[in-house]
Amino acid sequence: MTPPPAKPTQVTALAALIAVQAASAAFFAADWLADMAAVGRLAATWHLAIELLATLSLVVAIAVEARVLARLLRREAHMIRSLSAAARGLHDLMEEHFAAWRLTPAEQDVATFLIKGADIAEIARLRGSAEGTVKAHLNAIYRKAGVSGRPALVSLLLEDLMAEPLIARAQRTEGRPAQEQASPLH
Repeated sequence: MTPPPAKPTQVTALAALIAVQAASAAFFAADWLADMAAVGRLAATWHLAIELLATLSLVVAIAVEARVLARLLRREAHMIRSLSAAARGLHDLMEEHFAAWRLTPAEQDVATFLIKGADIAEIARLRGSAEGTVKAHLNAIYRKAGVSGRPALVSLLLEDLMAEPLIARAQRTEGRPAQEQASPLH
């Protein structure tokens, strides 16, 4: 469930825009230098001063755009890593509960789809089974988890998620130290 990174076309388009602006700035700087050489330093006009100011402004804008683009790409990479760690933590939490409840592999599939928000018809279609079979699995899951239905099952997982941040859980399972200990299973 990790979101896709920025589309390569978006990054490429921004990089191309910065490159076009850089080429334009180089052209304007070369033009300004040629104009200065033609009229001499003492004969510099307001026109040349404004041209220089515009060229320098473009160079500053390019530097700012490049920095912002780099910062956005770093932030996106950080968010993707964090979301990936959170997804691993949620997956690990679900597996812990499924093991504690002694769910069969089929029940684990159904419970996973249920937690992701699929309805009975969707789960049946995704698993290639009848809706009655999915309902039987759901009844077994609710009974083994000690809950009365989907809201209670999701609530049970959310309770554990709030007890320990997902990123800390994922780091702990990867062998990194976590700031908090695991919450007990229900």
